[in-house]
Amino acid sequence: MTIRDDHELARDLAEDAGERLLALREKEGFGDPSALRKEGDAASHRFLMEALTRLRPSDSVLSEEATQQERLDPRRLRADRVWIVDPLDGTREFAEEGRQDWAVHVALWERGELVAGAVALPAQGRTLFTGNPPALPPLPAEARPRIAVSRTRPPEFVRNLAGLVGADLVPIGSAGAKISAVLTGEVEAYVHAGGQYEWDSAAPVAVALASGAHASRIDGSSLTYNQGNPSLPDILVSLPGLASTLLAGIRDLHR
Repeated sequence: MTIRDDHELARDLAEDAGERLLALREKEGFGDPSALRKEGDAASHRFLMEALTRLRPSDSVLSEEATQQERLDPRRLRADRVWIVDPLDGTREFAEEGRQDWAVHVALWERGELVAGAVALPAQGRTLFTGNPPALPPLPAEARPRIAVSRTRPPEFVRNLAGLVGADLVPIGSAGAKISAVLTGEVEAYVHAGGQYEWDSAAPVAVALASGAHASRIDGSSLTYNQGNPSLPDILVSLPGLASTLLAGIRDLHR
């Protein structure tokens, strides 16, 4: 692997982890989904941790699959550079035959900002990354906007928002797949208020911001990363022309 910069490193690591996950899927099959999910999480985590330790030895890492002790390591909070990774975003979808809406996230936080990131969608054969962010599609002038939601537990809050702003809900698997769908024109927004963590959104938000999309908390405040408590419970990512409508709708629902 030839690495020239952090954008390319994020892309290459996400893609390589994704290739390993595809090979694991092919090897193990789908007869034992629980075992496949567990091995996928562990194998991708091992690969990413070993690669980052070798290639960026001075940087810290926050991974979904890290132990609680590793997550609470105070050195991470003092570090200037922290890689925030989700080795397998969408484990449920990964272990279901035929599903493509799962991802690998690799992001770099530096001194308060997300500065690089990649979302590999291995089963779709594509990767979105900050080194070459996708051009945002135009906001449809007449069609009803589409909001990506969880395919297994869409929150009532988002159903109410869709009714208020005249939007349709589109069920998609992982958070990375949902945000990627905004950037590639499959939907116009992703709204979530059911609880997440930094690794669920850091990489796709990095790409979204590099593309010029709107990304914030549902109250319009900034998304912040590398916090002592990595909980980041809600998020709004949308095409920029739709953000004000959605934020106003959310405010109306909370009155």
